[in-house]
Amino acid sequence: MAILVTGAAGFVALNIIEHLLSASRDVIGLDRIPLPPRAVRDFAALPGKFTLIGGSILSAADLSRALTIAPIEAVIHCAVITAGTAREKSDPETIVAVNVQGAVGALMAAARRGVTRFVYPSSGSIYGHAAKGVAVIEEDSLTPAPVMLYGLTKRAAETILPRIAETQGVRFTAARLGSVYGPWEYATGVRDTLSPMLQVLECARSGREAVIGPPWRGDYIYSRDVAAGLVRIADSPGLSRAVYNLGSGVAVSAEDWCSALMPLVPGFHWRRAVAAETYNVESHSGFDRGAFDIKKIAAETGFAPRFDLPSAAGDYLAWLNAG
Repeated sequence: MAILVTGAAGFVALNIIEHLLSASRDVIGLDRIPLPPRAVRDFAALPGKFTLIGGSILSAADLSRALTIAPIEAVIHCAVITAGTAREKSDPETIVAVNVQGAVGALMAAARRGVTRFVYPSSGSIYGHAAKGVAVIEEDSLTPAPVMLYGLTKRAAETILPRIAETQGVRFTAARLGSVYGPWEYATGVRDTLSPMLQVLECARSGREAVIGPPWRGDYIYSRDVAAGLVRIADSPGLSRAVYNLGSGVAVSAEDWCSALMPLVPGFHWRRAVAAETYNVESHSGFDRGAFDIKKIAAETGFAPRFDLPSAAGDYLAWLNAG
C-alpha cells in the first residue's frame, strides 16, 4: 500500500515524501512541475519507493492515473497556491480553482477508488485577525477570521470537505499548520511568501547583514516536524476530530532565529531596522500571534515536536551544507 501526496514538488510535500521514504514506505507523488534535482537525488538513496506522476489536481484523468498505479491507503493533499497580495489581485480565479475545487476533486477521486483516509494540510492563516495578540491559539475557542485569499480558501476547503467526506465514507482530517520553515523550502512558483527563517539564512550564507523588519511573533514549526505530524494523522485510526492544530507549541520571532544562528555561522550579523529603513527580512504577519495549543494532536496521535530553534538551526544548516 502506498500514500499519495499531491503537490509533490512543493515545500511541505517534499518533507512528507522524505519522511515516508526514510521509513521504507511507498509513495506516489502527483505534480505538474518536476521535483528539484536534489530531491530526485536524495529520494533515490532512501529505502522506500517513490513514483512521480506528472499531472494536475484539476485533471480527473491525472488524479485517476495517480490513484491507480498502486493500491493507495491514504491521500495527503498538499497541492495549493500560497498566494500573496499581488497574485490575489492578478489571478484570483486560479487560486480558488486550485485551493478549493482542486481539493474537492482530489477527495472525490480518492473516494471513487475506495481510499478511506484523506489528510488536508490546512493553515494557521485561517485564524486571521482573530489571532492578533492571543497568547495561546486553540482550535475550538478561537473562531477563524481569515483575511487573505489564501486563508479564505483554506477555510472554505475546511468547511466543505468534511461534509463531502462524510457522504463518501472517507475519514477527513485537517491539520492547521503553524508557519513552516526548514529543508526543501524554495520559491516553487505557487509559494509567494517565504519564511523569515529562510530569508535570514540567505543573508547569513551570503555574508550579508540581516536587517529585521517588525519582529512579529508566531508559532513557527520546523518542516520535519510538520511531516511527522501529518504522517501520524494519516496513520492514526479512530481520531475523534476533523481539525487539529499542528505547530511547535511555542511563539518565537525572526530575532530569536537570528540568535539561534549566531553561534553556528561565524561572522553573521543582524539587527532590527530603524524607523523608515528598508529591511531584508519580512515576517509578513503584521501582528503578534501566540503559540498553537497542540494538546489535542499530541493526545490522539502521540505527536511531539522534535526541534526547537537551536536544534532546527543546526539541522537546517547541516542539510543546506550537504546539498
